[in-house]
Amino acid sequence: MPTVQDLARALETAAPLAYQESYDNAGLQCGLPEAEITGVLIALDCTPAVVAEAARRGCNVVVCHHPVIFRPLKRLTGKGLVEQTIMAALKADVAIYAAHTNLDNVRHGVNAKLADKLGLVNTRILAPQTGTLARLSTYVPKYIKESHEDTVGRVLAALYAAGAGQVGNYTDCSFQSQGTGTFTPGAGTQPAIGAENQATEVAEVKVEVLLPLHRQAAVLAALRQAHPYEEVAYELIKLENQHQDVGAGMVGELPTALPPAEFRKRLKEVLGVPVVRHTAFEKDIKRVALCGGAGSFLTGAAVAAGADAYVTGDVKYHEFFAPEGQLLLCDVGHFESEQFTNEIFRDLLLAAFGRTFAVLFADTPTNPVQYDC
Repeated sequence: MPTVQDLARALETAAPLAYQESYDNAGLQCGLPEAEITGVLIALDCTPAVVAEAARRGCNVVVCHHPVIFRPLKRLTGKGLVEQTIMAALKADVAIYAAHTNLDNVRHGVNAKLADKLGLVNTRILAPQTGTLARLSTYVPKYIKESHEDTVGRVLAALYAAGAGQVGNYTDCSFQSQGTGTFTPGAGTQPAIGAENQATEVAEVKVEVLLPLHRQAAVLAALRQAHPYEEVAYELIKLENQHQDVGAGMVGELPTALPPAEFRKRLKEVLGVPVVRHTAFEKDIKRVALCGGAGSFLTGAAVAAGADAYVTGDVKYHEFFAPEGQLLLCDVGHFESEQFTNEIFRDLLLAAFGRTFAVLFADTPTNPVQYDC
């Protein structure tokens, strides 16, 4: 049976922990990584009641969006909801795993799901991250004497398999240039080309690929394994390029422009909310920016992207002044804007494990905000 660690690997392949914000604490919150999974209960938040439901329904793992442990715990005495939740999970032998801003910040994560529900097309990341990519350059001999193997192809295949060479929707991306490598093997070496203490010139290909920084260890290990030289020369340079598939928020377009009132009506229908807090705005809505959860920090980015509307949650009173009439700012609620995250978890787990174990949605309500309408 798959283990909790297997589940973590599957979710972190889709939403690497390296992409979470610095303040976040995504990942395994409690539980044994080696425990075999009997079933998974999915919820946006994990509470003692959710843990109890998991145990009652035969699930020993809760997968949630918001981390239970957001700040360091100094003691477990049952004081407060966080301690009560962790203690309940430990008593019931239920593991808790959270994918939070790492799932927010990937191309097919929380914001993409919300954009899809609203019917947006031509979507892209609203605020791409920087500093998440590196360029690897290495030098590969064009051929080795008495061998007809494509050494460059072998090295590239290994790098691609380890996670390098992807640019947007393009894979197997590299740049190659030809030149001459020189070296003199020292005493005790076993050179693939040349001999001890003999100056050697080799026709080499400089191979360059991009890679996510969080795949650095795996890519370098693959390079050393596939490269024919016992001493592999390479350069690894961190880039400040924007990563177009990683970042906060999303922006896209409605197939047909809507008057503001009709757009707000769509928000209510799709999200099941009785009320939308919003600014005054009279122009039709075509381009829409959004950010699930607390996203007022991206209002300026939405304006800069030319959005007619920005949809998010947790907007404070003074933050409603920020658009200065340039777009329709809509606060639909934190829970409401992230409610479809459960579908992402379900789809990822079913794709990774099939029907090996039950994957269930929690029935326990966890939204603390109530409405009187």
